[in-house]
Amino acid sequence: MTALPRLAPARRLLLGSLLLGGSTLAAQHALAADISIACGAGDASDYCPIAAEQWAEKTGNTVNVVSTPNSATEKLSLYQQLLGSQSGDVDVIMVDIVWPGLLADHLVDLSEYLPEDATDGFFPTLVDNNTVDGRLVAMPWFTDAGLLYYRRDLLEKYGHEVPETWQELTETAREVQAAEREAGNDDFWGYTFQGRAYEGLTTNALEWVASHGGGTIVDDAGNLTINNERAAAALDLAASWIDDISPEGTLNHTEEETRGIFQSGNALFLRNWPYVWALANGEDSEVRGKVGMASLPHGPDGEPAATLGGWNFAVSRYSEHPELAADLVAFITSKEQQKAHAIEMGMNPTIEALYQDQEVLASNPSMSDLYETLTNGVPRPATVTGDAYARVSNAFFNRVHSVLSGDLDGAAAVQQLEGELRRLSRRW
Repeated sequence: MTALPRLAPARRLLLGSLLLGGSTLAAQHALAADISIACGAGDASDYCPIAAEQWAEKTGNTVNVVSTPNSATEKLSLYQQLLGSQSGDVDVIMVDIVWPGLLADHLVDLSEYLPEDATDGFFPTLVDNNTVDGRLVAMPWFTDAGLLYYRRDLLEKYGHEVPETWQELTETAREVQAAEREAGNDDFWGYTFQGRAYEGLTTNALEWVASHGGGTIVDDAGNLTINNERAAAALDLAASWIDDISPEGTLNHTEEETRGIFQSGNALFLRNWPYVWALANGEDSEVRGKVGMASLPHGPDGEPAATLGGWNFAVSRYSEHPELAADLVAFITSKEQQKAHAIEMGMNPTIEALYQDQEVLASNPSMSDLYETLTNGVPRPATVTGDAYARVSNAFFNRVHSVLSGDLDGAAAVQQLEGELRRLSRRW
């Protein structure tokens, strides 16, 4: 018989007022402890409750699954309220890849509870991202990286290869766009990307800058690297796309607007995340069977750079059961659970060996194509800038947006950005 949650009045009040859609999972054994885990939005794609239930059945503990807002901004605000009040109401939380530095003071060092080899086999970049001042504050669960989607049929039709440089992408997009419009599709565009002034623009612009050899805004030592000619040239090139190969509406586009343009058959190239692959090849997609996927292009003096995304699990410092909570984190992020997550939900594992697993590849052949991209992924400077990261990203995407809008050129933008970041750097 499934046990009911045993919550103190204050705990019930807090969960009722701040958290959405909680449920209780429990083992059919004597209860050892009551652990709460903040999962995703509670929709059909959220595998976290399934894994948590399996852990409960295996260990005999009760797990309260707490659904959180879908918006990352709202989710972070909720966590900051809970952790800022040193509340023990949630033991395990799901954290975005850019949050470890921001939340580190409120999270336990998992290396104190997990075996020494707990991180063996994980992408080193992700482990480094989750290690703050020598403390492992989160375990990687699934990952993302920016990718280039393209119309295979149109490249073949017009005799073009997948572009290796941004300049090649620009020229190919311009030529195919003109030809498709001449053929009658006035809504066709060469390239669509995320250009709204938000975190998504940070990920796009970091790829442009890094792939031009222009650095990563702030390096691992905390030094500012953004004010250089290559970074400025990357931003100027991106600005040249607006109202040429990319619609003017790009300045307000996020992931879903760009996917809609591409999936309706109205774009040659798209920059987006791995989740698009299954949707673009779905039964209701106008481009089903016509889509290819590749690494993003690079500048004349750089290498391809894909900004890393993804989610991790951490344990609150205020948990009454940190050892059990860490064990739950280890279980969910284990190879077995990540394999199931990849097969059943199509999510990208953080354990390298799973990209050669035949069952994983049978469920999603594109996984093998992602491996090199993820291996060489570029993290945002979130760990090194800590609780200043939100301001760093905000300053970066606002300056980039001004370049895309034509209000600044690349050189002025990176110079202004360096000045603003230098003032912020006192915080890290």
